[in-house]
Amino acid sequence: MTRLMVLGLLKMKSMSGYEMQQILQVSQTDRWAGILPGSIYHALKKMEKEELVEVETVEKTGHRIKAIYRITDNGLIEFQKLLKESLQASSVLLPSTLYTGLSFIQHLAPNEAVEALEHQKVLLKAGLTEQKNGNEAKRAALGHLDEITEMTFKNIYRQYELQVELIDSLIDLYRGMVNE
Repeated sequence: MTRLMVLGLLKMKSMSGYEMQQILQVSQTDRWAGILPGSIYHALKKMEKEELVEVETVEKTGHRIKAIYRITDNGLIEFQKLLKESLQASSVLLPSTLYTGLSFIQHLAPNEAVEALEHQKVLLKAGLTEQKNGNEAKRAALGHLDEITEMTFKNIYRQYELQVELIDSLIDLYRGMVNE
């Protein structure tokens, strides 16, 4: 996904690796796309060797030198290929760690199960809040978000909300066992 993200950003406009990192940090791509902002420079160097991107200009500010990259014609072809593949690939990721734990939850005392589930709920709610804050930061930085981005964020929120609903139901179930 890093390659698609870098090429997509450069398709929008030429920019430096640092500028890409800033966009990824504000967008919290590490959470929803699995892209760490620090992976950008490695991807740029590799794609430059593959002639998918090239240095457009080099800017010097004080003692700092900043390379501004642009996408090449080969990069545009690769972008289209990666974009189509990403839309065709199955992307439903299940919470496998949670589901594995639920397979054996009956081996915990009900009060321990409730405690663990409450912790999971705190993490989920914190993640949801972080996503919403990231969305607001992105909106503030860009002035507005397009319809597809808004739909994507709503989907992300719903994933968190579905998990919280499941955890709430399990907590209610196990609290009932504690009170028996």
